[in-house]
Amino acid sequence: MTGHQPDMAIAIRNLSVGYASVSGEAFFSRSNLSFSARKGEMVALIGPNGIGKSTLLRTLGGFQKPLAGEVSYYGEPLPGFSPGKRARTLSFVSTESLQVPNMRVAELVAYGRFPYTNWLGKTSAADRRLVLEAIEKVGLGGFANRQVTRLSDGERQRALIARALAQDTPVILLDEPTAFLDVNTKYEIFHLLHQLARQNGKTILLSTHDLNIALREMDKFWILLEDEALEGAPEDAVLNGWLDRLFSSGHIGFDNSAGEFFFRKKQAGTVAVEGEGVTQLWTVRALERRGYSLNQAENADLRITIETDDQQVTTWLLTTGSHQQRFDSLYDLLIRI
Repeated sequence: MTGHQPDMAIAIRNLSVGYASVSGEAFFSRSNLSFSARKGEMVALIGPNGIGKSTLLRTLGGFQKPLAGEVSYYGEPLPGFSPGKRARTLSFVSTESLQVPNMRVAELVAYGRFPYTNWLGKTSAADRRLVLEAIEKVGLGGFANRQVTRLSDGERQRALIARALAQDTPVILLDEPTAFLDVNTKYEIFHLLHQLARQNGKTILLSTHDLNIALREMDKFWILLEDEALEGAPEDAVLNGWLDRLFSSGHIGFDNSAGEFFFRKKQAGTVAVEGEGVTQLWTVRALERRGYSLNQAENADLRITIETDDQQVTTWLLTTGSHQQRFDSLYDLLIRI
């Protein structure tokens, strides 16, 4: 590969990934993939299930050979890496179940330090300190002596991320790192990865279906479609209509103005909403969820006026023709329209 830039952490050119039969014929493959990621960038690999995201990540991690093309890290082709150099350059977090009897969390995370230990694999005091720091960073403080088999799916995923942190590589590859996490922990993990990229200059490449979070946090998207591979900023993906192409179902769309995905619903009617601020915003959201579209014209099917009295009590006045009703909550309003 020519024209290497010093800050280009990952570069793949004309890459084909997949599996070959005994005869050498590919029975699953993605061809001619070309993507890149710079030092300190967070990149989301997105696409429908079964499109080849995990296969691409395993190929980038060196766990399976490419069928064609080239993978380079900081300008050096991956096939030339020794096992030690590869382990010091990139770490990998998968969603595969890990069931090792009698292994403690600290021992699992300590595996991340093995590329830096002596030939006996003995960890130093500094290594053990890094292990405990990694456990704390992923929110597992106090879990160091917990057996891995006693962890929940979400706790086990955080322990695997801690192992990658302890490995302290310039590139971190993660396959669906937030798949088993609750909403709060998902945001904590994205925040942690964001800090690693911004403050430590690490390049983070992860596959994810948490697209609303990815739109806010990632620097770049790598998008795999059935017959195309695209890359650019999340905003490029929005403005070019790439996100609408992620789903074969006609029931899901992407709202460019709101920056989020939505279900297309059968039209229930039109509504005019008079109000302001956050209450008006969420009133409109609730009505859209019920299939109403916003129309401020006089001929709207429904008219809703949001009123707040001196005691800051909010009510919703529903007008349909000459009939009016007042409601104390959106729930009560919604069940009557």
